[in-house]
Formats: sequence, C-alpha cells, structure tokens
Amino acid sequence: MLNMTELYYFSPTGGTKMSAEIFCEGISKSVKTMDLGSRDKAVEKPTGELAVVAVPVFGGRIPSVAAERLNELEGNGRKAVTLVVYGNRAYEDALLELNNVVKERGFQVAASAALVAQHSMIPEVGKGRPDDRDRKSILAFAGKVLEKMESGSDVSVKVPGNDPYKDGMNMPVTPISLSSCNRCGKCTSVCPTGAIRLESSTPVTDTEKCILCMACVSACPEQARILPPPLKEKMEQMLGALKSVRRENEYFL
Repeated sequence: MLNMTELYYFSPTGGTKMSAEIFCEGISKSVKTMDLGSRDKAVEKPTGELAVVAVPVFGGRIPSVAAERLNELEGNGRKAVTLVVYGNRAYEDALLELNNVVKERGFQVAASAALVAQHSMIPEVGKGRPDDRDRKSILAFAGKVLEKMESGSDVSVKVPGNDPYKDGMNMPVTPISLSSCNRCGKCTSVCPTGAIRLESSTPVTDTEKCILCMACVSACPEQARILPPPLKEKMEQMLGALKSVRRENEYFL
C-alpha cells in the first residue's frame, strides 16, 4: 500500500467522489481529498506518491470547470490515475480528454478507469451504483495498479476516445426552484460556477454559467430545486431504456 494519495475530484452529486474513494481505499493508507468544485479554495499542489483525478462525464466530455481547475496543478513527473464516472450511458471522449489534460500538467498517467455511478438527472438509471459488485472490481483494479507501480513497468496507458473531441453538452436550461424553497442559500453556496444568486431572496440562475451539474438539486434540503419538467421528460425518453441495462466498469493499465 502507498502511504498517501491525493484525490482531486469534481463530484456535484457525490457519485464520482464515492467511486474514487473506493479506489483510494484499495491503494493507499491515507488519502488527502481536494474538491475541484469548491470556489472558495485554491487547488493545492500534489506532494504525495500518487495523484488520483476523478471527474464526471457530461455528454461524453469532462466538465470545463474541472479542466480549468486542473490547469492549476503541476505534476512534475508524478504518477496519476485518472477516473471518469458516468451515469450508465456512455463516456465517449471523456477519459481521453481527461488524460490529455492531466498529461499536459506534467503527470504520468499510470492507469485509467471509466466507472459507473447513479445518473445525476435520472436516478433510476444506474440506481444504487457504485454497489457491492462495483466495489469489489474497483478494489481489484486498485490492487493491479499498485502492482504495476511497484514493478516499475512502463506507466503509459491507452484509452478509447476521439481527438478532436465531440462537441460539449449545451442545453440552454437550468434547474428551477419550487414554491417550497425557503431561500436558505444552500444552492448558491454549492454551485461550482457561481451561476446562482439571490435576488430579493429568490434564487436566480444564470443560463450562461450553469453547467447542469445538479449540485444545487442534490444539496437542496427542501428538495425544492428540480429540472424543468420538459427537460426531465426529454431525459426520461432518452435514457429510459437504460434503467434495465447494467454497464460494467472499464479498466486500463
């Protein structure tokens, strides 16, 4: 086991962090976590034996806000493991994009994975994941990564994807607040892009800044933030067939 791993994660609804923490548990005695979605904290530079970088997949790409925060890092030749976490549909170019970003910051990517978690917009898709079966496979992967690092073998890894990447997700809609909203301000504080502000104690969301990460929906204590019904219906139509499908995690060493 490694002594210490630094986990850099962007996890608006918790699934990415949960998956990444399982991996870190299997490879390191201690873990230092850094939230790429926090607007109040600078991204600390890595000092440990391994950096684990975990981000969700948005429409086959990685979130631009996560890529921007990662650009603050300097790898200086350190080894990294990259993880993309997706909602049981597809990860497309996201893992390749993440690896390219991480390599550009001076890291050596030793291993990568595409992991499945519960979908942030349609929770019935990938419901309950990561589950016990995922946990066992992620821990097994962590063991193989550790063996690879200890063997001193070539750290290069190849992952699927296309470059140029597919166009990023662009939906000119945002979550909305119901009348049950008590104006607590929680949504404004958790929004990673600062898209939500209170005007006359009412949440107002900037369409240009919102990335539909669902952090505000997940964090609302009154469950008063929701997707607009037309978008919810559209997503149900697009993803409904995946409710009975189980995608398996993919690992690259």
